[in-house]
Amino acid sequence: MIESLKSVSSLTLSSPLGGAMTENSVSSTAFQPGLAQNVQNAPQSMSFAQVLGDMASDAVGSLKAGETKSFESIQGKANTREVVDAVMTAEQTLQTAIAIRDKVVTAYLEVARMQI
Repeated sequence: MIESLKSVSSLTLSSPLGGAMTENSVSSTAFQPGLAQNVQNAPQSMSFAQVLGDMASDAVGSLKAGETKSFESIQGKANTREVVDAVMTAEQTLQTAIAIRDKVVTAYLEVARMQI
């Protein structure tokens, strides 16, 4: 999930207007030499939908791993520490997914309230 969040941050490093250079984008990269290199190394083919899809897939995988570890504990195949780590990771992932969902819903409602 952390990798998905890093890919979201790399999307913000891309140049504005879908790669079109503007006066502001040239002047802002002139003062930050490391930023120009990050923009060139940023994955250009990732869309916002792909990032959210990857994050959702990672969240589901984390929840399934926690569930699997708890079943292994019931069967006596996993120790308590492994189970607690897996369940806490799954809980943290679920809380993150809920927070992102809430932000998306709030943003949608805000856009829906805009006057045309």
